[in-house]
Amino acid sequence: MKPAVAKRHLTTGRTVTFALLCAGMAVLSVRLPILATEAGDSALAADAAEASGDQAAVAAEEPGASPRSSARDLKAKPLDRPLVHVFEIHTVNTKGGMIDPGITAFVERVVEDANAAGVDAIVFDIDTFGGRVDAATVIRDAIVDADALTIAFINKRAISAGALIAMSCDKIVMAKGGEIGAVTPVSGAGEKAGDKYVSVMRAEMRATAERTGRDPEIAEAMVDERIEIPGFSEVVGRPATLTTSEALHYRVADETAETIIDVLRIYDLNNAKIVEVEINWAEHVVRILTHPVVTSILLSVAIFGLIAEVRTPGWGLGGTMALVALSLFFGSHLVVHLAEWDELLLFVVGLVLLVVEIAFIPGFGLVGLGGIACMVASLALTRLPGLDWVKVEDVSAVVGQLAASMIGAIVLAAVAMKSLPKLAAFNRLVLASETRASEGYVSAPRERDGELLGMEGVTLTVLNPTGVGQFDSRRVDIIAEGEFVEPQRTVKVIEARGTRVVVRQV
Repeated sequence: MKPAVAKRHLTTGRTVTFALLCAGMAVLSVRLPILATEAGDSALAADAAEASGDQAAVAAEEPGASPRSSARDLKAKPLDRPLVHVFEIHTVNTKGGMIDPGITAFVERVVEDANAAGVDAIVFDIDTFGGRVDAATVIRDAIVDADALTIAFINKRAISAGALIAMSCDKIVMAKGGEIGAVTPVSGAGEKAGDKYVSVMRAEMRATAERTGRDPEIAEAMVDERIEIPGFSEVVGRPATLTTSEALHYRVADETAETIIDVLRIYDLNNAKIVEVEINWAEHVVRILTHPVVTSILLSVAIFGLIAEVRTPGWGLGGTMALVALSLFFGSHLVVHLAEWDELLLFVVGLVLLVVEIAFIPGFGLVGLGGIACMVASLALTRLPGLDWVKVEDVSAVVGQLAASMIGAIVLAAVAMKSLPKLAAFNRLVLASETRASEGYVSAPRERDGELLGMEGVTLTVLNPTGVGQFDSRRVDIIAEGEFVEPQRTVKVIEARGTRVVVRQV
C-alpha cells in the first residue's frame, strides 16, 4: 500500500506542476499583447520585453534586489511614443521676409512650452536670408536653453542671422541644394560694419560652435572673409557660405534629408508624435505692431493725441488716442524685449515733467524741455538694437524714424483741423455755427452785468456746456453750470461777468 500512496503523491505533484506551468504561459500570453499595444507595434514590444528581461537580470544580481522590485520599476516606466515639436522659421516667401524681433517672442514661447511638455526633440524648419542680429541672438539664447534635442532642418537656406540660429542647434540636417553662412554684420545701408562689430559677431559664432561641437574656425569664417578654410573652394575675400555637400564635408551639418519625416527617421524618431507649432494671433499682432512702419504710425498718433489733449481742457479724445497708441507701442516692445521697464519709466517721467510745465509753470522753460528730452530718449532707446554696441547708422535710422513720426503728427493735425469740422459726428461735440452781430447776437456788455444776473430766459441751442440763450429780446452766449441742457429749456443767470454768462436750468 505504501508504494501506491507514494505513486499517487508523485502523480499529484506532477499535475500541480503542469497546472502552474500552464497558468504561467497563460499570463505571459496575455501580458505580451498588452506590452505590444502600449508600444505601438510588435517589434518595439519584443525589444522592450528583451530590455525588461535584461533589467530584471541586472536587478537580480544586485545585492538586495528582488524580482518584485524589478517588476515595480518596469511598471513605473511605461513605454510611450516620443514627442517632437516642429515649427517653421520661414521668411523667404513671406512679405517683409526677415528675422525680426516679432519672431523672438514666438520662439521663446515654443521653447518654454517644449520644456514644460518634456518633449524629446524640437525641429526648427529654417528657410531664411537672415534679418536683425539682435533678434537672432535672442533666438539663439532660447534654443541653447532648451532641454530637448534641438535639430535645425535647413530647407533650403540659413543665411546671415539664420546661420546663427542653425548653429545653435544640437544637430543640423540640410536638404540637397541648401546653403548656410554669410553672417557678416552690415549697416542699415547694406554696407559691411566696422571691425569692432565684426569681432563681436565672430565671438558669438565661435562660442556657439564650441558649445555645439562644431569647428569654431569655420564658424568665424562665415563672419570674417579674412579667415581662410583650408581646401575650401570659396573665393577668398567673401565670408564663407557652404553648400550642403561642403557643410557635410566640414562637419557643420550632420546629415542630409528632404523632409521632416526623413529627419526624424535619422534620429530614430519616426514613430514619434509630431506637434506642429504655429504662431498664435497675439504673436501675429505683436509682430505687426513692432514693424517699423506701424511703429512710426503709432508714434504719430501718440504725438498728435498729446498735442490735442494739451490744447483742450479736461480729458478728451486726444488723450485717449495717445494713451491707446502708447500702450500698443510699449506693450508690444516689452513683449519682444525691444523695450525695458526703465525705458517706460523714463517716458512717464518725461510726460509728468511736460504736464507740470504746461499746467503749473508760466511760459515754457527747462522743465518742459527736460520732459520732451526724456520722452524722445525713451522712444529712441526702444528702437535701438538690443546688443551692447550700437552703430552710428542705427542712431541715424532712429532719428529719422522719430522725425518721420513728428511730420506724420503735424500732417495728421492739419488734416484733422480741416476735415473734422465737416463731419456730422464732430458737430455734435462742437458748435459749428457762427454767432454774427448782424443776426442779433450780442455778448453781455460789462455795464449790464447787474441787469443779466438773476434773469430767466430760454435756451435756443444745446448747452454742451456752451450755447445760445434768449433773455427778453436779446440772444446771448451762455455757459451751463456743469450740465447738459436741451434747447427750449428755462434757465436762470447765476453769474454775469463781462462776456462770461453762467446759467442754471430751472
